[in-house]
Amino acid sequence: MASPHVLLVEDSCVDRFVASRLLESFSIRVTTVEGPKKALKFLDMEHDVQLILTDYCMPDMTGYDLLVEVKKSPKLNHLAVVITCTEDVPERIKMCLDGGEKDYIIKPIKVVNVSRLLSYI
Repeated sequence: MASPHVLLVEDSCVDRFVASRLLESFSIRVTTVEGPKKALKFLDMEHDVQLILTDYCMPDMTGYDLLVEVKKSPKLNHLAVVITCTEDVPERIKMCLDGGEKDYIIKPIKVVNVSRLLSYI
């Protein structure tokens, strides 16, 4: 069985490094991009991603904006999307869940979060 493939969308190089190393320690294949626009370009070319793990707060587009684009695309709307953020804002969490995300994780991502992420693949 092939390793699960996660697209990690994160503008912070430190958060991107930490999250990718954590996921890779569970034999998860991780592709990292710095923002939603690059994520959409990557998804347009790549077809084996099983989960999008995206930060909420990024320049140009938010993680919610990326979620909306993914969910309205017939080619991508099957993908599980999980949004991460350093802030626990109930209205934002509800908006993201109502928009079709699978989960909302408060940063930093921890070992205990990985099994939840894998359950969405």
